[in-house]
Amino acid sequence: MTVRVERTFELTVSPEDVWAFISDPEKRADAISVVDSYTSEGDTTTWHVALPIPVVRSTIDVETRDVTVEAPTFVKFVGKSGIFNVTGEHEIHELDGGGSTLTNRFVVDGKVPGVEQFFKRNLDDELDRLQRKLEEDGATGAD
Repeated sequence: MTVRVERTFELTVSPEDVWAFISDPEKRADAISVVDSYTSEGDTTTWHVALPIPVVRSTIDVETRDVTVEAPTFVKFVGKSGIFNVTGEHEIHELDGGGSTLTNRFVVDGKVPGVEQFFKRNLDDELDRLQRKLEEDGATGAD
């Protein structure tokens, strides 16, 4: 089963600050609650994901890499594991009067029972978390 989610939200953060966050694979990984830890080597970031579903008893290594980068407005990444594959896209637009919008698209293909249901139930919360992290990061000017 495949889960598809698209959501756009407005941010008080400038498009440049959104891009600085979104184009950084480690910051994207840090914004996802089920990413227990991550490692980076070259153009690959491996997310060590802990899914709270019955058939998964340990963390899952999800190798992610950016496949399309159109600075400073668009990034698409893919993540692959034995349990699920994910494709994510983030598209940034400047708002008149300041701030920006961020459109997020995710497709999750589960390979074991329960994965798609977990993502179907939790992707909205994960996107809320991403929005909060972006606002916090932009407010502090963190790199």
